[in-house]
Order: sequence, then structure tokens, then C-alpha cells
Amino acid sequence: MSLQGKTAVITGSNSGIGLGIAWEMAKAGADVVINSFTDRPEDHDLAAQIAKETGVTARYIQADMSKASACRALIEQAGNCDILINNAGIQHVAPIDEFPEDKWDAIIAINMSSAYHTTAAALPKMRAAGWGRVVNIASAHGLTASPYKSAYVAAKHGVVGMTKVVALETAQEPITANAICPGYVLTPLVEAQIPDTMKEYNMSREDVVKNVMLTRQPSKEFATVEQMGGTAVFLCSDAAAQITGTTISVDGGWTAL
Repeated sequence: MSLQGKTAVITGSNSGIGLGIAWEMAKAGADVVINSFTDRPEDHDLAAQIAKETGVTARYIQADMSKASACRALIEQAGNCDILINNAGIQHVAPIDEFPEDKWDAIIAINMSSAYHTTAAALPKMRAAGWGRVVNIASAHGLTASPYKSAYVAAKHGVVGMTKVVALETAQEPITANAICPGYVLTPLVEAQIPDTMKEYNMSREDVVKNVMLTRQPSKEFATVEQMGGTAVFLCSDAAAQITGTTISVDGGWTAL
């Protein structure tokens, strides 16, 4: 499956799921633009490493995805944007009557509104190129809910709804829009939480993973960032040309319950 000649812009991609997707896009031949809100040498080094190991062009562009103008500027600075992966996101957990207003605003801005701004900026480029793919990284929480995650659940439900609208608006064009809904994915951030959770519950790693962290994931296994990337690459392939306006759950059966 080759994406040679395409450029993929992946938001929130200097670590975790976003970085995993960037690597899989590059391995499939796409030039990649990775992004986060920081502007450190190691961010640019990541892009250089991707380019060196895969032979594609890779760049890092700093942009604060909580700001509309920065979201749109990212797409303009990218130049080409054949593939848009909206992945940027943050989380905060609290009861709704205690949920800080600034955290609500930030989560809605970064997890949902940023996808609107980048998509609005990218669609004219896709139309001019005669081809495009929008892949939004939603969540199992875009299809179901959990207590204390009101902003995150609201944002991810919003992303799923917006995905359907974009798909309908581009249905007669060679452009598709879909959402991937991960369950728990083994990212460096999640991996770092395991030792502390083991101490808190006085459990083995295996018991913590199965009985604490993955209580809602029937497979009792984490998804991997490589699987997220592989799913995104598939959605950009010719085989997925008639898949649009839908969600693909990569959640070990979570939403089957």
C-alpha cells in the first residue's frame, strides 16, 4: 500500500498515537508534517529521524492547537495537505459540577475545534489536488461515556458528528472523512502510569493492566500505536475509497458491550 507523492499532516504528533501514525504514514511512502505546541530541538530531531529511516520528507511545525489562527496557519505552512490526521488532544477528569471552566474550554478547543479549523483550511487544498483523506482520531468515548470526563466525551462525540458532516459535504468528490475510535492504547504516557498503579493497588503488572486499566476493554490487551497507524493508512488507501462518514473502533471490544 503506497502513499508516495502524498503529504500527511498529523496534529499532536511528537509522541504517542500521533507519532505512531506519522511513522506508519512515512513507511507507506507519504511525506509527513508532525506537530505539537512545543518547539524544541528534539521535536525537529524526530522529523529528521523519520526522514532518515524512511526516505520521505518529514518536517516539524510548531502550532498551538488551542488557537484557531494557529490551526489554520499549520495547514498553510505545510503547503500540500493530501491527508489530514486530527489527533491533538488533552484530558482532565472531574465531576461536572466541579469541572474547571478553563479546562473545559481548553479540551473543547484542542480536542474538537482544532479539527474544524484544520479541516476547513485543508479541504480547498484537497479539492485543488483532486484527492484527499481526513482521518479524525476520536475515541471509544466518542461513542459511549464515562463519569467525570464531560469535556472529553463531549468533544469526542462532536468530532464523530463533524466527521459525518464532512463526509456528506465531500461525498461526490474523491475525498473521504472517517474517525478512528481507539480504546486504551499503550503509549509512553500510559506505560509510565503502570508502575505507580502497581504500587497503589499492590498488584502485579499483569493484574493492574487487566483488572484496573483495561476493565472496560474486553480483550484485556492494549491497542498499539502501530495499529492506530495501520488503520489510518488503510483509510487512506484505494481499498477504502468508499468508506466515508463512519467510525472504526480499535478498542478490543469496548463498544460491543
